[in-house]
Amino acid sequence: MVPAPSLPVVHVDNVAFQPTTKVPGSDKALFLGGAGERGLEIQGNFVKFTAIGVYLEDTAVPSLAIKWSGKSADELSESVEFFRDIVTGPFEKFIRVTMILPLTGHQYSEKVSENCVAYWKSVGIYTDAEAKAIEEFLKVFKDEKFPPGSSILFTQSPNGSLTISFSKDESIPESGNAVIKNKLLSEAVLESIIGKHGVSPAAKKSLATRVSELLKESNDKEAENHKLKAENQKLETENLKLKAENHKLETENKILKAENSEIGGPK
Repeated sequence: MVPAPSLPVVHVDNVAFQPTTKVPGSDKALFLGGAGERGLEIQGNFVKFTAIGVYLEDTAVPSLAIKWSGKSADELSESVEFFRDIVTGPFEKFIRVTMILPLTGHQYSEKVSENCVAYWKSVGIYTDAEAKAIEEFLKVFKDEKFPPGSSILFTQSPNGSLTISFSKDESIPESGNAVIKNKLLSEAVLESIIGKHGVSPAAKKSLATRVSELLKESNDKEAENHKLKAENQKLETENLKLKAENHKLETENKILKAENSEIGGPK
């Protein structure tokens, strides 16, 4: 069961990110991990370009709890490793990038591709497979235009595939426009948003805050379950004790009846 109903809608500028959503290329409903804007300081003013929402599969909570349970929102927001565990975790992720200002597909894909290739080359993992994946990525966006309110949608599967979809409004299509099967590219899209040099510090902070709350809820429920289990075990022990006492009384009654029968029998 998705844990999201305990968390509210997040509004970024005029864009609303609902607590749960169905995603293209999957039959699962994912919960909103966090959302925030991407923008730049231009001539002393902060200009917002896109609103970004990051959704996670419900299994993300127990998966992340193993290492991050008990950590505060501030501790999580400052941890590069925490966000890396979200990017590489064995659960589905969905990213909705909604335009606040207009953008062309060429502008968006060129910037993402440039950042991906630069990072892969710096760590020595750029191969022919990644070069081919980047070509596919650029091709998907080539003729697209994104006016304000439209969205680019990414479904990141644990098996390494990246489903890319487009929406002209707040609706989510049932299927994707393209699927690129490359694990590094799939992870790089989310890494570019919430990683060490992620483009949306606001989304990172929101993600850390909401996941911290969910981990706390999970801990509280687990503690309550342990308490109930202990109480049940105590009741079971008491019931067994009562059964033993009843059995003892029944045995004693049988003995008394037998003795009375012998006393009152024929002489």
